[in-house]
Amino acid sequence: RSMRYFTPSPFMFYISHPEFAITGASPEKLVSVRGRELETIPLAGTRPKGKTPAENAALAEELLNDPKEIAEHMMLVDLGRNDLGMVSKPGTVKVTKLKEVQFFSHVMHIASFIQGELREELDALDALKATLPAGTLSGAPKIRAMEIIDELEPVRRGPYGGAICFLDHLGNLGSCIGIRMALIKNGKAVVQTGMGIVMDSDPEKELEESVHKARGVLTAIQAAEEGVL
Repeated sequence: RSMRYFTPSPFMFYISHPEFAITGASPEKLVSVRGRELETIPLAGTRPKGKTPAENAALAEELLNDPKEIAEHMMLVDLGRNDLGMVSKPGTVKVTKLKEVQFFSHVMHIASFIQGELREELDALDALKATLPAGTLSGAPKIRAMEIIDELEPVRRGPYGGAICFLDHLGNLGSCIGIRMALIKNGKAVVQTGMGIVMDSDPEKELEESVHKARGVLTAIQAAEEGVL
């Protein structure tokens, strides 16, 4: 309830296990399958939300004119096209919307919409396999980026950055990336965030972005502890 109130997002989830729980408010679709139609929506390029509509408009314009953010976004659009291309009929992968700013509870992101048509001999789980891990959580080229992550990150990510999914009896799939989430175990909540690192990244700005991304979940946890809702 606290997550819904303080950080509403397109994908809200709660998973209960005897040893832990996961709750989150992810803004980012990984892949969806409806019939034979595939869609993925990479989010890359971030700014904190402003306090007024005018401030939001100015920040969104600045975001769309930032060469570093646009280069990162286009790299991940290309990676998303490649992921869908592995399971789509030839010639069906297309970008239906490019570089659209979307606003969420605490931040704004650049989003692009990529669609394809699933090959007849494949199913939704093949599409899920083709898109995991998400390019926005790994990088490009994906295999080498994953190797670098494994070499450099001192702690394994666990469920963070994975997929939260549902699959229905007709073979339709809905999935989001496991971000803006908390892993709750032994009375403690662990919140993980990340940012895209490219050649001209500014470490201070990347850290600031990470803090902004965590703020909604941390606020929700604090409110739940204090019994605000």
